[in-house]
Amino acid sequence: MRCLLACVLLLASITACTVTPQTVTIQVFFLKTDQFVIGTEPYERAVSRTIPTSEDLPALVLEQLFLGPTAEEQADGLALVTSGATGFTDFRVEESVAHITLLGDCSSGGSTYTIANLIFANLAQFPEIKWIKIYDQDGSTGTPEGQSSSIPFCLEP
Repeated sequence: MRCLLACVLLLASITACTVTPQTVTIQVFFLKTDQFVIGTEPYERAVSRTIPTSEDLPALVLEQLFLGPTAEEQADGLALVTSGATGFTDFRVEESVAHITLLGDCSSGGSTYTIANLIFANLAQFPEIKWIKIYDQDGSTGTPEGQSSSIPFCLEP
């Protein structure tokens, strides 16, 4: 009987110690298609998402960006323009410059609006980021050095 009572108490203490993950609410910007079609800026609209937290909030926002809008957000006219990018890697911020390398074969397709616009809109919300350098899958960007923003040739119109 004591053994059974001890087991019940042990089980109760284990379930009472379950850790709930910390969450954070972030803003993720997507293309608002109806505003883009008629040429009314801003072309992006933010949505709120509550997700498990991390020390690297800008990277979390980019991860959510590449997941794309939910079905409800799509029904509200929001879209993700990928420009052929399937994701990103090597994200880092050094001396106020965010560096992000795209995965996949990027191409603007001749468009003046690309995944670069969405990356810029999403990272602009972080005061520690003043410039953004986007690299293609081969590690190339227009201006690789210095404190300036740049995009790769594949995202030029």
